[in-house]
Amino acid sequence: MPDGSPAAPLFGIGHNQGPPLDPGASWRRYCWKKAHAKAWQTPPREIALARLKRAEELGMTYREYTAVLLDTGRRL
Repeated sequence: MPDGSPAAPLFGIGHNQGPPLDPGASWRRYCWKKAHAKAWQTPPREIALARLKRAEELGMTYREYTAVLLDTGRRL
């Protein structure tokens, strides 16, 4: 403080000033990882070949095309 007195603590007694603990964060991360893995499973051969063909027509990689498809739900 400007007058030389010690600054008041920002947190209460027992707080170690570490990051906040969010009990839901680990569950959300688990759900996100599971959904991500399911979304990026290898599709049947015919679907993968059709996506690859369309991606090449558009000048994109298979992964870029699939990412847009999964994000928007629309074909380009």
